[in-house]
Amino acid sequence: MATAAVPAVPTRSVLLGVDVGTGSARAGRLFDEDGKLLGSASSSIQIWKDGDCIEQSSTDIWLAICAAVKAACSLANVAGEEVAGLGFAATCSLVAVDADGSPVTVSLSGDSRRNIIVWMDHRAVKQAEKINSSSSPVLQYCGGSLSPEMQPPKLLWVKENLKESWTMAFRWMDLSDWLAYRATGDDTRSLCTTVCKWTYLGHAHMQQVDEKDSRNMEACGWDDDFWEEIGLGDLIDGHHAKIVIPIRVTQLVRVNAEKCGPSKRHMIPVSNPTTDDILNLPGVGCCMVVSTLRFGFHGGF
Repeated sequence: MATAAVPAVPTRSVLLGVDVGTGSARAGRLFDEDGKLLGSASSSIQIWKDGDCIEQSSTDIWLAICAAVKAACSLANVAGEEVAGLGFAATCSLVAVDADGSPVTVSLSGDSRRNIIVWMDHRAVKQAEKINSSSSPVLQYCGGSLSPEMQPPKLLWVKENLKESWTMAFRWMDLSDWLAYRATGDDTRSLCTTVCKWTYLGHAHMQQVDEKDSRNMEACGWDDDFWEEIGLGDLIDGHHAKIVIPIRVTQLVRVNAEKCGPSKRHMIPVSNPTTDDILNLPGVGCCMVVSTLRFGFHGGF
């Protein structure tokens, strides 16, 4: 009786970084364990500009990432089985998707492809002014005021101007969080994105980091009075489910080695994502959440 072939063990471990900028997916940055760059590639992404409104497509961005990763692996002669970890960084753009994960338009054009409000979009200047006129203590953790490039003003703009989209949207996500979600199916959000762009109170969260009830830990990071006061109280519903799923900081999810191998969909640990403007901080890799990458180089890319 023939014996089953034993999958070959990769001879090296390669780390893959994906950086989505404003004009391109600078994906496929491959490094060995000593930090040596093995290869890289990029793919342009589409952008729509109409006055203060600047929009992109999450579908288009994902296709650009896939193309860049394929190209980088080919140029560096890296096999999918050799990739031992993947990290995402992206602009702090706002993504809207429905319950099925399909795009929800954020555009006055009604184009469903355009489901991202780009970080530098300034449509929400009036909404930012309204929020900043409040006396919420949350503002003291944001330098005293919110920029129209942050997420609360953009969310308020959508609610006031695109009521159908506001009703349809099931998840509002930072782009880097959406990339990790698209890759893994895990909607755990990054403490980096929620603190920097969403007014999540990270210090309150960390004080409860040992709390077993994740809902209590999550709740202590949001100031519900703030969301009510600025006109977005409906985002509090369902334990803030539309804007955040309980946030983890240092917990690791072990990858099931039995699912790895060249004859199966390659499973890769994925680090907790971050915004590109924060990524250069020293030690940012010390607090990473690892999830299981569902897609592989044999199909996903």
